[in-house]
Amino acid sequence: MHARRPYPSDLSDARWELIEPVLSAWRFERRGRALDFGRPPEHDLREIMDAILYVDRTGVQWRYLPHDFPPWETVYGYFAKWTKEGVFTQLSGLLRELVRQKEGRSAKPSACVIDAQSVKTSTSVPAAGQGIDAAKKIVGRKRSIVTDTLGLMLVVLVTAASVQDSVAGTDLIDHVAAAHPSIRKAWVDGGYRQHLVEHAARLGIDMEIVQRTPGTKGFAPLPKRWTVERTYGWLMFHRRLARDYETLPARSEAVIHLAMTDLMARRLAGETTISWRDPETRDQTHIPG
Repeated sequence: MHARRPYPSDLSDARWELIEPVLSAWRFERRGRALDFGRPPEHDLREIMDAILYVDRTGVQWRYLPHDFPPWETVYGYFAKWTKEGVFTQLSGLLRELVRQKEGRSAKPSACVIDAQSVKTSTSVPAAGQGIDAAKKIVGRKRSIVTDTLGLMLVVLVTAASVQDSVAGTDLIDHVAAAHPSIRKAWVDGGYRQHLVEHAARLGIDMEIVQRTPGTKGFAPLPKRWTVERTYGWLMFHRRLARDYETLPARSEAVIHLAMTDLMARRLAGETTISWRDPETRDQTHIPG
């Protein structure tokens, strides 16, 4: 690996040990199908992953990657390939199971929480892929996620902000039923309609709509549902998610999976995720969290 001064977003040795087997297996399988199998790869996978995490954590444009990383075109090429081939989804899933086991839970969840978040988009997002969330007065995209009761993400779906929660929720619950057959209970908020509850029931999932107490103003944590709200807060440690900068929805989903991978790897390694506003750590050369 090229020797350079580390960035706070770099993988520690402990986190790299968690991620490396998946990336090495991907490279081995890919080289096995290539004609230049005997030629050693030009770039170190850890450096590539560090560069992608740098973008996700800082929000910088790909072209603005520091020069001590591999060329931005190469880094973006790996990001696009890993997105297309589901590497970030695979990493997120494997680390989620490890975190659940570390917390004394079964690797496979039995309950989930569903919620949606509308975010503004950048100029790189095609107009056809955007919409208006009339309730929240936001022009952009909607991130619909499913988490377990620990707040660890199971599924993410990125759509235009104009897509109704129940419409996106139908796709989500179909995916949950197929990919996580152990789930038998789901909680949603009042934005989801009764027909989604009935659809979930046909799939063997008991869905409960958790309503706000009448007259409640401002933010108030709701039973069972506060965990998914906390997950959105965790994701905001990654500035790339402050708004949607990705041209394709699939790549928007990938940077969310990447953020969760980073968060869970830190959790497994016992490393703190540092807030960018923390004055005690802002000027340190290397931040272990």
